[in-house]
Amino acid sequence: MTTRPYVIDRMISAKSIAARIETLSHEIEAEFADTDKLVVVGLLRGSFVFIADLVRELDLPVEVDFLEASSYGNATESSREVRILKDLRGAIEGRDVLVVEDIVDTGHTLFHVRQLLLSRAPHRLKTIALLDKPSRREAPIKADWTGFEIPDEFVVGYGIDFAQRNRNLPYIGKVRFTDAVVTER
Repeated sequence: MTTRPYVIDRMISAKSIAARIETLSHEIEAEFADTDKLVVVGLLRGSFVFIADLVRELDLPVEVDFLEASSYGNATESSREVRILKDLRGAIEGRDVLVVEDIVDTGHTLFHVRQLLLSRAPHRLKTIALLDKPSRREAPIKADWTGFEIPDEFVVGYGIDFAQRNRNLPYIGKVRFTDAVVTER
């Protein structure tokens, strides 16, 4: 496998992310104050760190489920074809649902997932994204809550990967490619 080497420049610190999640959790609690139980749906794989930190901050009864959708594979650009790789385990009909996304780029994934879940007749469906790149939007979608708006940069960390690497970084970093080529073994 041949990859271009890169460096990661820190964009958003772990401390900033934690503070923003605390603020967002209060807004979500206000929106869903009347719920019996909130179904929090994480879009895998990128949202797993965000959803873990978010649900720990929510002072609401929650149920967690996951849906895996993909439009990237190992590429840095969206294919615009959204595939559902893993569906929800539970039914959401008549339930309050919060969809948790790591990043809204072109918007195709969140748009497709939202349409799919709305077809299952939830009582209320809201969306939250840790990161938003509005300059890249192609689909008519905007998350109900956004952690941070970022410029058109390829980012990693805090669950977000590049070819399955860098998900474990506690911050969001910008990928900057260098000129050399490295062959992995």
